[in-house]
Amino acid sequence: MSQSLIEGNRLSKVYATATGPLVALDNVSFGIEEGEFISLVGPSGCGKSTLLSILGGLEEKSDGTLVLAGKHHDAPRPDLGMMFQTSVLFSWRTIRENVKLPGIILGLDRKQQAERCDELLDMVGLNGFGDRYPDELSGGMRQRVALARLLAHDPRVLLMDEPFGALDEFTRETMNNELLRIWEKTGKTVVFVTHNVGEAVFLSDRIFVMTPRPGRLEGIIDVDLPRPRKAEIMRDPRFSELVFDIRRMLGVDH
Repeated sequence: MSQSLIEGNRLSKVYATATGPLVALDNVSFGIEEGEFISLVGPSGCGKSTLLSILGGLEEKSDGTLVLAGKHHDAPRPDLGMMFQTSVLFSWRTIRENVKLPGIILGLDRKQQAERCDELLDMVGLNGFGDRYPDELSGGMRQRVALARLLAHDPRVLLMDEPFGALDEFTRETMNNELLRIWEKTGKTVVFVTHNVGEAVFLSDRIFVMTPRPGRLEGIIDVDLPRPRKAEIMRDPRFSELVFDIRRMLGVDH
């Protein structure tokens, strides 16, 4: 049996606190295939972001094993990219300079960086905005910049922690469509954290449903909706059924 691109086996995370150990993750095991779009859903404090940080090498696991592309993984690496709820752009740098930053850090060729930057700004719908500054853009546009920066060094895996959670509903739907378009074009592996069950169903191949703390994997839902997906898919009875099933697993609907 071939190995998955990412394999977690009995992952746990325990924090030391003034009142004793706090178990954030407990015995979480999974496999993620190359090119899959995976969403993590669960109540606040269930360890979704902690698991994503462990996948990104930003946080140490307390127990278990994590393998990425056949190698044990416990530190940041260039084939991973992370995106957060806020764009975390440098206000004194232009949009183009912000997008180029990962390439500068990695010491990539400057000419290639410039060409890649223009290509990415066009891909995320910001052609012509390269010389603007972050404060001149809307929240949705800043997240487009963050998405372009995420892709700048061509990572194999995209780790996204509620990247559209702070956006208004209309902008969020637009960004979901843009993300799917880019994912379909690039074939990246995506792990996406969200509190929004409908968003998870719309985007994902599979959904990892997590329990309240201590975070465990309650179940994995296969999203058997056809691709490519447009907003009309939300009218499909199967879409509603999947949303209801996940909400029931989360204890929202009884």
